[in-house]
Amino acid sequence: MNWIDEGFLIKKNRYNENSLIVEIYTKDHGKVVGIIFGGTSKKIKNYLQIGNKLHVNYNAKNENKIGYFKIEILQAYSPLYFDHKQKLSCITSAVNLIKILTAESQANLKIYKIIENFFMILKDNDWLKKYVFWELELLKLLGYDLDLENLVKKDIVKNETVYFASSLTKKKYVPNFLIEKDIEVNDIKILLNGLKLVGDYLDKTILKPNNLNYPISRLLFLNSFK
Repeated sequence: MNWIDEGFLIKKNRYNENSLIVEIYTKDHGKVVGIIFGGTSKKIKNYLQIGNKLHVNYNAKNENKIGYFKIEILQAYSPLYFDHKQKLSCITSAVNLIKILTAESQANLKIYKIIENFFMILKDNDWLKKYVFWELELLKLLGYDLDLENLVKKDIVKNETVYFASSLTKKKYVPNFLIEKDIEVNDIKILLNGLKLVGDYLDKTILKPNNLNYPISRLLFLNSFK
């Protein structure tokens, strides 16, 4: 089995002294695991930063055996943010969500496109706000639409509009920007509250029911703002 594609590096582990086992989310073949022989060599190891976009040539003897990749760099995204710890941490967290939440060898062009869009978001001044919506869109594409606009109720507290969702046991406030999407947000705490809300939904609705642990990379991303 042989094919050529392009994709984003979402995981890498040392296989032996000279090689790596990697996972790449490809455009036409979805998430694929393979070996990169010589992946630790000086010639190509700098290409193999999590999040980088690669040209891949995949070979495998059959569908039941792990294959191997020959790779070339198409776009080195991660090095652009080596001096920005929050954005670099965001890359790690975002691609790890792709790794955890997607099935192997199932192509999904919409997921591929949303990864491409993620790197466009990082260029913007309001990247963190847009990233919160990026996570919500990812969950929606995977069949877990939070649909906040139809869940919340509106109230006026001290002459200000607030939104909340109620359950039998508690009342959870929802940051206004998740409902009023065009408002400008300058308070990092409000944006982090939005991320936390999405994270709580992710944990309760997807991770725990599937016996998956909350990703450390996402916790590190949130903690990078402290």
